[in-house]
Amino acid sequence: MENSGQSNTPKIETLLEECIHRNASDIHIQYGLPPILRIDGALTPVNGSGPLNEEAVRELVFATLDEEQQKILIKDKEFDYSFAFGDIARFRVNAFHERGKLAAAFRLIPNQIRGIDDLGMPSIVESFAEFPRGLVLVTGPTGSGKSTTLAALVDKINREKSTHIITIEDPIEFTHKSIRSVIVQREVHYDTFSFSAALRSVLREDPDVVLIGEMRDLETIQAAITIAETGHLVFATLHTNSAAQSIDRMVDVFPSHQQPQVRTQLSNMLMAICAQRLVPAIAGGRVVAAEVMIANSAIRALIRDGKTHQIDTAIQTGADQGMQTMDRTLAKLVQTGVITYDSAREYAVDLNELNRLVRG
Repeated sequence: MENSGQSNTPKIETLLEECIHRNASDIHIQYGLPPILRIDGALTPVNGSGPLNEEAVRELVFATLDEEQQKILIKDKEFDYSFAFGDIARFRVNAFHERGKLAAAFRLIPNQIRGIDDLGMPSIVESFAEFPRGLVLVTGPTGSGKSTTLAALVDKINREKSTHIITIEDPIEFTHKSIRSVIVQREVHYDTFSFSAALRSVLREDPDVVLIGEMRDLETIQAAITIAETGHLVFATLHTNSAAQSIDRMVDVFPSHQQPQVRTQLSNMLMAICAQRLVPAIAGGRVVAAEVMIANSAIRALIRDGKTHQIDTAIQTGADQGMQTMDRTLAKLVQTGVITYDSAREYAVDLNELNRLVRG
């Protein structure tokens, strides 16, 4: 085994403190490289740390795992988990193997749950917590702040309403303490074998609100639709970039003969979609840019008729109801000097539309 860089290996506590102190979103640990932080979207090596050897990587990762978790990682070759770093923060971790060697990505989850306004989200998103029932989606790529937005909505319900909230997550990210609501948080692998197994039993657990950490497959999407249809409020995430794409993704996982029925179901109980991205800000840090779709009668008709390609136009005409397109949001951020035009271009849905809006 190579022995490069072992003398410079920091302790895991030092790395976690550095991550928090420098306001990094992630730490990457990999053989042959120094530990690397992601700060404002850019990767930067930890100062004074040399390349890590196999033993150093193993030490750093295993320091955050209990014995049972270590066995799962060795057997399955990859493992998602989260852990508390004292009272300061939590980290969500994916430990995995690459080219036969252990590696890991740590995501910082602050202990404090921020409100929708504090996150810089459109204020209409706060109203998603007021829906009595139906399906609400928060979408975007990995690292776009979906879990943070959902945590803010769950926290708002917890503070204002007396409800029974059940979350199913892999792993649990933000931990909630019951305030006015009773909150049950279930973690895949520990409290249940899978999302689908947990969702099969959730209706027998008397929920009012159900949060599904990620809708990964047909079974999970089907369960989310059923739970929302039976009078519950369901929050869920999808790795999609827009409202239209999210609807297509949910419909397309079903066999073709079931798709018309699924469209009808979605048109009845889909309440809202927020598609969000984190864009580098001129002043440093990152700012959220969001597309917001509220399911009004026009949008419900488009979903039912399979005309999702017209949803962007419906969002544009629904501005008075709090709806906004991604391109309009990006243009506004450019015009107010929050982000650069080049950054906006990277996240634009339709470049011609962005250019038209920026010119005003």
